[in-house]
Amino acid sequence: MKTWNDYKDYVKATDSEAKQDLEEIEALSQIVSAMVAQRHTLGLSQRDLAEICGLPQSSVARIESFKTTPNLDTLLKIMNALKLKITITPA
Repeated sequence: MKTWNDYKDYVKATDSEAKQDLEEIEALSQIVSAMVAQRHTLGLSQRDLAEICGLPQSSVARIESFKTTPNLDTLLKIMNALKLKITITPA
C-alpha cells in the first residue's frame, strides 16, 4: 500500500466494522471542514460564530478540532448561522 487512501480502501474491504467507523469519521470530517471553510469565508472568528449561536467559544473550538461531536441541535444552530444546509440522502 502506497497511500493512506490505499490503506483505507483495504481496511474497508476487509473489515466491515472498521469500514463503518471510517465512513462515519469521513462524513464528520466533511461537515466540520465545510463549517470551518464557510466561517472563514464569512470572516467570522470562532468567538463571533459562538456568539451568534449562543454557544461558548470553547464549544466551537472543540467541534472544529474534533474533540467533540455536536448534537443535532448544536449542529443546526451552527449551520444556520453559517448559511449552510445539511442534505440527507440514502446511503
